[in-house]
Amino acid sequence: MDPKEMEQKKQMVLSMCICGSCPSWVACDEKGGFCFPTIGKSNCITEENGCICGGCPVTEKMGLKNMYFCTKGSEKEQLGM
Repeated sequence: MDPKEMEQKKQMVLSMCICGSCPSWVACDEKGGFCFPTIGKSNCITEENGCICGGCPVTEKMGLKNMYFCTKGSEKEQLGM
């Protein structure tokens, strides 16, 4: 995927993201989208207080299987890729 396509996909992820509604969310300068490889895990969220990743439209659209992207990293990171 070229850089332009990667940026477009990142913007799509951010537009669909529901991270701000999560019980683990911590308000800071982050926008969410932690499931996306170029965003990665949160620098602000350190406690897992519940997870809504399974109900996120990004999870469905991208066929993601993991959870807690905010603390554990993107799907690729969790799969060791």
